[in-house]
Amino acid sequence: MIWTAGFRTAVIDPREKLQFGEPRGFADQTVSQLLQMAGGGDAFRVRLTNRYGRTPLVIGAATVRTAHQRTPLPLTFDGAARFVIAAGAEAVSDPVDVPVAAGSDIVLNLYFPERTDLATYSHRPAEIARIVAGDQTAARPFAGIERAEARYFVSGVDVPAPDHRMIGAAFGDSWFEGVGTTPGAKQRSVDFLNRRLRNGWIVNLGISGNRLLRDGVGEAALARFEREVLSIPALTHVLVSFGINDLILPDMLGEPAVSAGDLIAGYIELAERAHLAGLRILVSTIGPFAGYTPETRMPELLAVRREVNDWIRTARYFDGVFDVARAVADPRFPDYIHRDLDSGDGLHLNEVGTEVMADTVDIRDLTL
Repeated sequence: MIWTAGFRTAVIDPREKLQFGEPRGFADQTVSQLLQMAGGGDAFRVRLTNRYGRTPLVIGAATVRTAHQRTPLPLTFDGAARFVIAAGAEAVSDPVDVPVAAGSDIVLNLYFPERTDLATYSHRPAEIARIVAGDQTAARPFAGIERAEARYFVSGVDVPAPDHRMIGAAFGDSWFEGVGTTPGAKQRSVDFLNRRLRNGWIVNLGISGNRLLRDGVGEAALARFEREVLSIPALTHVLVSFGINDLILPDMLGEPAVSAGDLIAGYIELAERAHLAGLRILVSTIGPFAGYTPETRMPELLAVRREVNDWIRTARYFDGVFDVARAVADPRFPDYIHRDLDSGDGLHLNEVGTEVMADTVDIRDLTL
């Protein structure tokens, strides 16, 4: 059997210089996390990660529950209910022979009996993790819940690869991950896009703050592309949305500015690597961000954005372009997000805007 990605979440190092979430560890606590499946199948298996941990991760118990089950099921790894994931390693569970549907949720409960290192985590996933003292992996519901917008020590859920289905990866930054939308509401751009699909699905590999060219908030796209995208069996398409953070973060981090030529070279490299792997690649234009900050270099940054966007619209390296920049811009001031689509920070889309973003993708570009 070939397993493919039914759900993915991109993780970051909790010790990075620039933090948009709150890194933390656990001790004698259970963490319950809701994982929304992009794709489904007759069985599934869970992927856990200690990629950025510096010590072994001890998991005392793990359970899962699908939408059709009242009682959580034990989750085992090589037959063991209690297991250890070495520092820097990942682990894949034994298969759970229970059907799971696309668009449905899996509840994953992990019990940490010993003090963990800072968790390898997804920092702005627009989902809420619930944390409670002791081993409550078999409990439903929890009592005395602490809540956090993050995912901890989980990187994905696999399902059997279907025949003749499009399977895509949304590879990008916060405009994919879902910043600006209500946590738990499932109103991210990738959620809206999946609702339009009839012959496949797209998993979400967005990282808020992520860049195409440089590390900083997560490893750079060019560095994580092989591990997170090309490693997915049966993948057919990759959708790319980067650029804003490449432009606005260098000043915050004391780095040299990024030029239009730098970004264009990065896009070309991604396209070549995708095509070499047999994938079709769709690329988004860089969205408006003039309302984000009174950055003194803003005119220069916006000029680079316009130059790169003009190139993306006419380049022949891609199998499709979705022009988010034009779709969400204020027609009078195109460097600004339209006020009806702005989350309020001048940088991210609200839930109306994320649907507009999803609608810019031509479904015909996602056919096999």
